[in-house]
Amino acid sequence: MNKTAISDVTADSAKTDARGRLNEAGRLVRAIVRYHPRYFFTAVAGAAVFAVCTVASSIGVRWMVDRVILVRFKEGRIDISALVVGSVLIVGIGLLRAIGVVVRRSFAGKTEWYTAQSITDDVIDHVVAQPVEWHRNRMTGDIVARCGVDADASVAILAPLPFSSSVLVMMIVSASWMLYVDLPLGLIAVGVFPILLSLNIAYQRRIDRYYNLAQGELGTLSEAVHESFDGVLVVKSFGAEQRETQRLAVITSRLRDARIKAVAIRSVFEAVMDAIPSLINIALIVLGSMRVRTGAMSVGDLTSFIYLFTLLVFPLRIIGYLFSEIPHSVAGWKRVREVLDEPLLQDPLSDIRVAPKPIAIFLDGVTFAHNSESNVLQNLSLSIDTGRTVAIVGATGSGKTTLLHLIAGLIPTNSGTIALQPGGVGLVFQEAFIFAETLRFNITLDASISNEQVTRALQISESSEFVDEIGAGLDMNMGERGLTLSGGQRQRIALARAIAQGRSILLLDDTTSALDPATEGKIVRNLRELSINDSSNLTVVIVASRPSTIALADEVFYLRDGVIVDHAPHDVLISRNAEYRELISAFEHDRHKNRDIEIS
Repeated sequence: MNKTAISDVTADSAKTDARGRLNEAGRLVRAIVRYHPRYFFTAVAGAAVFAVCTVASSIGVRWMVDRVILVRFKEGRIDISALVVGSVLIVGIGLLRAIGVVVRRSFAGKTEWYTAQSITDDVIDHVVAQPVEWHRNRMTGDIVARCGVDADASVAILAPLPFSSSVLVMMIVSASWMLYVDLPLGLIAVGVFPILLSLNIAYQRRIDRYYNLAQGELGTLSEAVHESFDGVLVVKSFGAEQRETQRLAVITSRLRDARIKAVAIRSVFEAVMDAIPSLINIALIVLGSMRVRTGAMSVGDLTSFIYLFTLLVFPLRIIGYLFSEIPHSVAGWKRVREVLDEPLLQDPLSDIRVAPKPIAIFLDGVTFAHNSESNVLQNLSLSIDTGRTVAIVGATGSGKTTLLHLIAGLIPTNSGTIALQPGGVGLVFQEAFIFAETLRFNITLDASISNEQVTRALQISESSEFVDEIGAGLDMNMGERGLTLSGGQRQRIALARAIAQGRSILLLDDTTSALDPATEGKIVRNLRELSINDSSNLTVVIVASRPSTIALADEVFYLRDGVIVDHAPHDVLISRNAEYRELISAFEHDRHKNRDIEIS
């Protein structure tokens, strides 16, 4: 391929890219204007009034120069009638222009703010509607960035857009007026418009890649910072502050470099945009003076001409500002749409059926695998009656936690049936999450739960004593993630939360692992009494590894390699199942070993 052909291909590619970017900008504007069209078009109307009045103000200047100022210099008198008419003309046009400015700015601001809020609400609603499976595959920091930084970036174009529309009106009206006043000077002035527009388009083509890069790096930084703050205890425990700082510094440096390049291009662009109108203005004054000397135009014509062109310099800059915001907004909008365009995954809860009485939990042929990996649970079936307290026992990796997540409706089955008694499920995780709110909020989650119910839940979870010792009551603040509490205290608060919600099924995923055996035993007994004596017939399923806790259950389901291989009361399983007996012995050995280590 020869050089000419290569250059033709390059030129065609550049034109295609430019058309693509303009099409992207057009789609962006159409999409975001639909959110609040009334505010947007009111701002456009105000901008149009401003544009027409800006051009009309040059007529008032022309009138005052020719009918008042020149008459005063030439004839030594003041034409009162001309002065009054000119004053009314200038003041009236100025008032209308001011009204247009107020309307444009007010409603342009409302459009931007309300649209940003609406887009953010859409993203948050979509994210909240996604099931847990979707959230597990996403970085929290990235989601936060798309709800905040990217949503704000996508509407940045709305602020200059109404003014930019008025510039187009102004260009058409002013071009017609300047060509009417003086054709040669008008052609020179109008010729500046396509030059400035070409510069704006060239500017956009060069800068948009840096805005896209910067927006992506901003999302990456948000992910990394959020992850670093989440893992602050790990970072500090292993003395990794310097390494973590260096990791964030690398991301920040990439973001800085992208923005510096964008700012450098913008600086050159704005300098050129300043220089060209100023040079053209000088040329218009020189040439206009010559036209006045020959009598081709009056002093008032030249004055209004220069006045109008000067007024147009700043509005023409707004087009440049608009073009500079387009890449930024398009980049933000793309990241927002990536979330909004993802289909909502089916909520696993919708597949859970209602179990017939007296069954509380029924699983038939349930199979589950993470992605395409080997099955975690394989053709698993079990049935638990209402009001029972059962334990799920198995070695590490046998599928205990996965089983609880399936029953809770957090993840979908690959096959099989799950049926539950009405009344909802409360799942308490081994790693308890505590909000940086009051104790009352952490237990009620802002639901309508009385203080009596909260107090009762604290008593059942054996939390009342340490809460009373702290002394602040239900209004004490837990601090961020409850870091002021011990692991066992956090677990008991999380358990109290599940109890207070009044669900009919309570799932405990090794929830009491951080407690001493005596406290753990009290809690399990409290739960058994609650399920026996309470009218709600609470059903409790406990994943446990402490033999003393397992022995308190009405029934034990022994899970091995994703299959329930045996179930019976603890003492029966101990006597008849050698593998179960060996597993319990291993639990006892590990517990004694850990205790000896703690004592030493």
